[in-house]
Amino acid sequence: MVSRTIFCLSAFLVLSVLATSASSEEELSPYYYYHECPQALPAIKRVVEAAVCKEKRMGASLLRLHFHDCFVNGCDASVLLDSSPTIDSEKFAIPNNNSLRGFEVVDQIKLEVDKVCGRPVVSCADILAVAARDSVVALGGPTWPVLLGRKDSTTASRDQANKDLPPPFLDLPALISNFKKQGLNERDLVALSGGHSIGPSQCFTFRDRIYNKTNIDPEFADQLKSSCPLKGGDSNLAPLDPTPAKFDVAYFDSLVKKRGLLPSDQALFNGGSTDGLVKAYSSNAKAFGADFARSMIKMGNIKILTGEQGQVRLNCRKPN
Repeated sequence: MVSRTIFCLSAFLVLSVLATSASSEEELSPYYYYHECPQALPAIKRVVEAAVCKEKRMGASLLRLHFHDCFVNGCDASVLLDSSPTIDSEKFAIPNNNSLRGFEVVDQIKLEVDKVCGRPVVSCADILAVAARDSVVALGGPTWPVLLGRKDSTTASRDQANKDLPPPFLDLPALISNFKKQGLNERDLVALSGGHSIGPSQCFTFRDRIYNKTNIDPEFADQLKSSCPLKGGDSNLAPLDPTPAKFDVAYFDSLVKKRGLLPSDQALFNGGSTDGLVKAYSSNAKAFGADFARSMIKMGNIKILTGEQGQVRLNCRKPN
C-alpha cells in the first residue's frame, strides 16, 4: 500500500509539472535511461549515499550545485566546466568562488555511471539533477521522480552567474523578482529556500545580519558572534538551521522565531507576502515535502537542452 501511494504521488507530480511545461521539456522522462542503461540511476544513488555517509554536508553541496546550475542559463551542467581559453568558468563567479563544492563527487559519479553503462550515456546535467534528489533523500527528505534527458552545454558564463544567482542579502521583493525571471513563483521561492534545511553558510554571508539588523533574536545573534567576529573569519561556518544534517522543517521554525541565518532567509518571514507559507511549512512537514518536490521538478526544467541542442560530455569538466 505504501509503495502504491508513493507511485501515485510520483505520477501526479510528473503529470502536474508536464501540464505546464514548454514543449521541449516534454522530451524529458523519468524513464529516459530505462532501456539504454537501467543501471545508471542505482549507480548514482550508490555514490551519493557513500559520499553523504562520509560527510553529511556533501548532501547540501550536491543540492546547491544543481540549484546554481539551473539558475544560470538553465540546467545544462555549465556550472561544472573548468576555465579554458574559451570557457569563462562559472566556478569563479562571486556566489560560487570558494563556496561551491562537490565537483569531485560528480566526477566519481560520472566514472561509475560510464562504467556500468559501458560508455558515456548519462549527461552531466542529469547527474546533477539525480544527485540532488538522492542527497535530499539520504538526509531524510522527500523523494520525487527526476525527469531525464537533458543534454550538456558547451559553454559557461561567469557574468551571467553573477547576474542571475541570488545573493544572500536580497530582500523579499528582490527574491521574488529573481525567481520570477526563472519562471518560479512565490511558493517555489519559499519551498526551494527550504533546501537551507541542510548544510552551513560562511560568516561573511550573515555577519551584517547578526551585528546590524533588528529582525533577529538577540540571543541567537550573540551565539553566532562567537564564531563570526566583526572582522576576520569570513569562511567560518555556521549551520543554516539547528539540524543541518537532517532535511526537515526546522529551517522554517527558525524563521518564525527570527533565527534565520541569512538575510534572504529571514526575508521570507518578515511581515511580507510569504509569511503565511513559512508558518504553514513550519508545522506541516508533509506539505513542505510535497511542495519542495514539485518545485524541484519545476526548477530542473529551466531552459533545458535536449536532442541535438547539446551533448553528453565525456568529462563533466570540459566540452567534448
